[in-house]
Amino acid sequence: MITRIVKLEFNVDKVDDFLRFLDTVKHVVNEFPGCHGMKLYQDTNKPWIIITYSHWESQEHLNDYRNSEEFGSIWPKIKPWFSNKPEAWSVSAYFNGFEDNK
Repeated sequence: MITRIVKLEFNVDKVDDFLRFLDTVKHVVNEFPGCHGMKLYQDTNKPWIIITYSHWESQEHLNDYRNSEEFGSIWPKIKPWFSNKPEAWSVSAYFNGFEDNK
């Protein structure tokens, strides 16, 4: 299991467009084979910064999504709205104090 964290920084006037668009496509990622769920976070002090947080069965499943028709239709739509290049990390948990380990 891996976690994918992506920082997206939008032009201020495109944040609402992105959030409206996301509402129409969020199920695509969330239901993609190998995805165990996605969250979206918005910075409370800089609302033009959006973080996606998703869990994937493996790097291969994430790559399948990134090479999919679905991704190919979503990414070109939002890419012009960015004010900076996105940053992304694929990470594994070293410590997770949120889960019940009993």
